[in-house]
Amino acid sequence: MTSVRAARFAAAYALLRSAADVADHWVQSDHQATTKGQSGAAGRRACAAHVASYTAVQAGVLLGGARLLGLRLRPAPVAAALALSATTHYVADRREPLRRLADATGKGRFVRLADHGMNGAYALDQAWHHAFETAAALIASI
Repeated sequence: MTSVRAARFAAAYALLRSAADVADHWVQSDHQATTKGQSGAAGRRACAAHVASYTAVQAGVLLGGARLLGLRLRPAPVAAALALSATTHYVADRREPLRRLADATGKGRFVRLADHGMNGAYALDQAWHHAFETAAALIASI
């Protein structure tokens, strides 16, 4: 039973991670990318629209991939996994919460780094997403 769960986790993670990259970099509109971190209603709407399409892509890839691979994912854990991914994605993409977290954990200079070929905010954003996609894959594989 343990190896079956491990295989489900590995497949769910690979599916969620690849879907996230496609949704973040290909599906997200330029308007969403440039507006989602702004304060006010326009920023919240743009972020919500991005997260809706992001979650739809993750759901489609996870469910389609699970079907093709013959994985037996249960609906409730999948819904919980997608909700975790969506919620944490929204928080990070609003920008200010991640900046505050970086400041509180001593990463304030890094989150603002945009030099020497680096973008600290993007690197921390992606690390945040990867961590919660891992947690979502663990939940989906239950």
